[in-house]
Amino acid sequence: MFVGINPHYGSYRRGVPFSNNKMFWYLLNRSGVIKEDLNSLKNDRTLKRIYETRFLPVYNLNFTNIIDRPSRDVSQLKRGEERNGRKRILRAISINEPKVVCFIGKVTYSKFTGGNDFKFGWQENIHNSRVYLMHFPIRGEAQVRIKELREVNKAAMHG
Repeated sequence: MFVGINPHYGSYRRGVPFSNNKMFWYLLNRSGVIKEDLNSLKNDRTLKRIYETRFLPVYNLNFTNIIDRPSRDVSQLKRGEERNGRKRILRAISINEPKVVCFIGKVTYSKFTGGNDFKFGWQENIHNSRVYLMHFPIRGEAQVRIKELREVNKAAMHG
């Protein structure tokens, strides 16, 4: 289960997480988490089809945001807006028991936990699910994110 902070306007309009800047999808592909043709990921229509018909059914992956309201960036979010999302995500983890919950970026994990005392990598479990905090996929060295996604994928596949 991937957890993001909230959708960008473009991703919200397309109905596909991280479709405004598709780097997250390219990283999923390059790390081996998904196996799709790169050109299919670049095209909005085929990416939406992959997300709707393969993300959960084929790859057993899910994606949710803490805050469902779109914004241009996180500076437009209001304090406390994450409360309902935190409860919803905890409920989803409890019910669905994903092997791994991967929080995308420090802001996401901070909004979820209400704290700032953590480092990237493995965190304390939530219920029976392992928890991983990865770097935000848009900025920074791709190889770091690929390594993180491979580690998450390995834990999800092999426990």
